[in-house]
Amino acid sequence: MITNLLPIGSLLSSAFLMLMAGGLAGYLLPLRAVAEGWSTLSVSLMATSYAIGFTTGCVLTPRLVLRVGHVRVFAVLATLMSVSVLLHALIVHPLAWIAIRAVAGFSIAGGYMVIESWLNERVTNETRGSVFSVYMTISMLGLMMGQFAVPLGDAAGPTLFIVGALLYSLAVIPTGISSAQSPQPLSQVTLDIRKLFRNSPASVVGAVLAGAIASAWSNLGPVYSQQSGLSTAEGATMLAAAMIGGAVFQIPLGRFSDRTDRRYVMIFAGLVGLVLSLAAVLVGVDSRWAFFLTMFLLGSVLFPIYSLNVAHANDHAEPNAFVEVSSGLLIIYGFGTMIGPLVTGAAMDAFGPWALFATIATAFGLYSAYAFYRTTKRAKPADEARSEFRAIPIGKGQTPQTVELDPRVDATPDDVIQERPAA
Repeated sequence: MITNLLPIGSLLSSAFLMLMAGGLAGYLLPLRAVAEGWSTLSVSLMATSYAIGFTTGCVLTPRLVLRVGHVRVFAVLATLMSVSVLLHALIVHPLAWIAIRAVAGFSIAGGYMVIESWLNERVTNETRGSVFSVYMTISMLGLMMGQFAVPLGDAAGPTLFIVGALLYSLAVIPTGISSAQSPQPLSQVTLDIRKLFRNSPASVVGAVLAGAIASAWSNLGPVYSQQSGLSTAEGATMLAAAMIGGAVFQIPLGRFSDRTDRRYVMIFAGLVGLVLSLAAVLVGVDSRWAFFLTMFLLGSVLFPIYSLNVAHANDHAEPNAFVEVSSGLLIIYGFGTMIGPLVTGAAMDAFGPWALFATIATAFGLYSAYAFYRTTKRAKPADEARSEFRAIPIGKGQTPQTVELDPRVDATPDDVIQERPAA
């Protein structure tokens, strides 16, 4: 394992620093917005702006790399990441932050894509699974460490913003001095919504709802924590508890879906999310341990439902269409990340912080209901045609290059049959 990781150690180091900076900024900015007295809807607009920038970055970065190369693009994007964090400290105004978050989303998506394309170039079919697992772990640890760095400083001061900018700048060094040759051009994103919907309506609708849920949680969860009286450290614990829950339960949930109609598992996950979200409203934060346990259990379905969508869509797709289908779903998921914060933020402004879980519960209910509806319209695919479930990095924004890293990329139809667990 170690020998497989040594050649890509510098790339993983850059990814870790980027993710740590992203976790810090993603938690810090909502806290500062609350401290400034801005509305929850303002934070939602920042989240939507970031999602638009991120999705645009996934589409345009491959073209930039074709023109000037991986190293230059990564250096420019890392500079934009650093500048965007510093600008938040220099220009403290909601309209400015909305615009700055779009730049941040664009540059971060591009940075992920360049690093992941390098990783994809250095792995083999035999090492792809282990490297992907390590990358998932690094993603989660980097994000959590960034979030837990916020309580060490003052959200009202400039220090944490400077630290975030430094982390983004430091991320250039490991990749910049790496001896790895530049990889092949990045994958171009193709999106045919009609084809995706014909292939798997449940996956398309589910991807939108999964994006709305995840984005509402990650962007407005910090707002909820502040408005509900949690300390900064307790807010970071809340976010981490859900992330750990997703990491713990993603594989068991996926393996269960390999053995039955995946839509039944989608129905189950949606109902669990609905019940736990409503439980969070009832439990509140008065009992910290009960609340954190609820967040851990909610994370068990909050993050993994997107992986279920990808697996279900590929059950109905041609074996060689994995990248096309998964990349298309990724953009659909991006649309959901734009919508979720807007609806949730407006609800929180109107009804209070508890509306975060009420809107998430509604989305989970729709997710479950539509999956049930689809079971009445089409039978599950034949066992021999189904793909194997694979976990997807928790909490991190997905890009088309993340899809390329997935071990299913190299699976042949025979591999799918041989790897399937017994029904």
